[in-house]
Amino acid sequence: MFVIITGGGRTGAQLARILVSENHQVRLIESRPEILEHIHRELPTEVIFEGNPIDPNVLEAAGASKAEVLAACTPDDEANLIICFLARNRFKIPRTIARINNPRNAWLFDDTFHVDVAVNQAAIMASIIEEEMSMGDMMTLLKLRRGNYSLVEEKIPEGAPALGKPIMELSFPERCVIAAIIRHGEVVVPRGSTVFEAGDEVLAVTDADGAVQLAKLFAGPRKINGR
Repeated sequence: MFVIITGGGRTGAQLARILVSENHQVRLIESRPEILEHIHRELPTEVIFEGNPIDPNVLEAAGASKAEVLAACTPDDEANLIICFLARNRFKIPRTIARINNPRNAWLFDDTFHVDVAVNQAAIMASIIEEEMSMGDMMTLLKLRRGNYSLVEEKIPEGAPALGKPIMELSFPERCVIAAIIRHGEVVVPRGSTVFEAGDEVLAVTDADGAVQLAKLFAGPRKINGR
């Protein structure tokens, strides 16, 4: 995969290192002398392209017409929007990802500027905090489909509502699939007649609402006054 990254700061440079290590073709565009000096010590010379990434001629010379993904990682939101717009409108790059530096500008990062994915760190952190508080001890192992679904894990404690009941009799959320049960170190393939036991580690694929409902089914009794 050919990826163009604009902006060689910490985010752009780290992204380039990861993609290069995974054998992707990467071109990192940067114009600031102090940043160029730093990234030349960290990345192969052929990865780095010197120039202003909002200049269409620079993007073209860097190979934008052949790129499959563009990641706009500059510290300037206006520049990131312009870069995404040029990437799609002029160079027909199929996929664009943009970093949001100021959360107040998040509303601008949409189809108008051809931003497919906007990375808003403040919103991501708020979402994680909210999710963790609502899901109790449930762990999110993997995000799927742009974060709309997750692979989650929950160990069922004594007293959980789901204990002693076959899967077919439990009211699982509509968008929730029990993928596997780990019992005494062995994988149990879930079937309609499978009954949950205390200590079972359950793997499920679900959306955000389903995860909250699932957490309630697998939660132990609440303690009152620490008892």
